[in-house]
Amino acid sequence: MATTRDQIMKAAIHHLNEDPTASMTQLAEAVGISRATLHRHFSSREDLMLALAHRAHDQWERVQMSSGIVAATGSTDPETVRTAMDALLAGLTEVTDEYGFGLTDEAMAAHPEVRRRIEELEEREVAFYATAQRAGLLNAELPARWISNVVFGLLIAVRESLRNGDVARREVPRLLTGTFRYGTAPAPAHRPVRQKEEG
Repeated sequence: MATTRDQIMKAAIHHLNEDPTASMTQLAEAVGISRATLHRHFSSREDLMLALAHRAHDQWERVQMSSGIVAATGSTDPETVRTAMDALLAGLTEVTDEYGFGLTDEAMAAHPEVRRRIEELEEREVAFYATAQRAGLLNAELPARWISNVVFGLLIAVRESLRNGDVARREVPRLLTGTFRYGTAPAPAHRPVRQKEEG
């Protein structure tokens, strides 16, 4: 049975997460096809990486839509914003797990089509983080774009931790969300409400 373009892309993604600098020859071997067959589907490594970038950004956009951040942007209800933010972080974790190799690929990010798509997706999240600041869920003294960059940095930490086996995959959503909310300081304890003293 002939290997489909979709099967090639899935296998390439898996191998690139292990070796982001893999050549077309190495990718063909990882997929289990000849280099000539790989070139029939993708004329060059750049062509393959562009296709994978579009695939990753399609998934990133699906996470934004399914998490509810578009509807929550501009909301004044903290619970609505919090729910969307938790869903966004969980979804981004899944995308990073699958497409982590592309997070620091400068050549891919420099491509005009990819750059435009990244900017569009980032702007959507920056607007949402600004809403979360106004809702009192994030530090209002920080630029919203800085918060977006912090999330990006945490996603790189997710990628590296999974590649190196530093954390269990099932622990990643909790670690990402907890670090995003509290940094590396101890999480604030829930103090009991003190009763008013009689007298």
